[in-house]
Amino acid sequence: MELNTIYCDDCLNVMSKMDDNSIDLTITSPPYDNLRNYKGYSFDCKAIAKELYRITKKGGVVIWVVGDKIVKGNKTLTSFKHALIFQEVGFNVHDTMIYKKKNTPFMRSNAYTNCFEYMFVFSKGSPKTFNPLKEKTARCGEEMLVCNKKADGINKKVLGKLNSEKTKTNIWEYAVGLGGTTNDKIAFKHPATFPEKLAEDHILSWSNEGDIIFDPMCGSGTTCKMAILNNRNYIGCDIAQEYVDIAQERIKNSTKQLKIKFN
Repeated sequence: MELNTIYCDDCLNVMSKMDDNSIDLTITSPPYDNLRNYKGYSFDCKAIAKELYRITKKGGVVIWVVGDKIVKGNKTLTSFKHALIFQEVGFNVHDTMIYKKKNTPFMRSNAYTNCFEYMFVFSKGSPKTFNPLKEKTARCGEEMLVCNKKADGINKKVLGKLNSEKTKTNIWEYAVGLGGTTNDKIAFKHPATFPEKLAEDHILSWSNEGDIIFDPMCGSGTTCKMAILNNRNYIGCDIAQEYVDIAQERIKNSTKQLKIKFN
């Protein structure tokens, strides 16, 4: 397989041509529960999970962004069914993260508005790379901190130092729509795009420069675009030629802007 290439084909066909233990990180969102029309495409989750396990390097990670459809008031729990399948084929469920949408238009009359999807972090063994993203703390500097609080409830304090930043939680919040998901208007010709920052944050967290990033259902090419912009290599594929064309145009435009040679 050629690096920095997007293939128009079924992902199972593409993966069958890949070497064992060749991919550092996969980031994708499958067409779960037929919530969107993907040209009639449906996928075999277990077959894809098995192939992803085979091609993922030891210590590699798969990010699987998925949610659930509500059918007659009953959630499908497809997300957790997928997680159990990945666990069955050999992956560790390293984390269950949340992708929270800042501005969601979907309202329910008899339940709270759903504003999230799951981001399962599947790993082949223990992740070989973790570059934790940081955020500023509310307070920093020296102050009296509670120490050795016991069953009597008495607070004992000692002088300690609060750090100026801390590792982010596993709930990540992003704005969606134009200007949030992306500024590439062409991307919205695809029915479901996830935010560029979401892909970038996972790329920075679970890979290093020069690693190979894969998206087996790459749609409008967000994962591939953010991989190349962060000095990683990518392989993408999608079954629809029109989406492959969109992905290639997005990558070409973004790399031109940064004066990166695009092949």
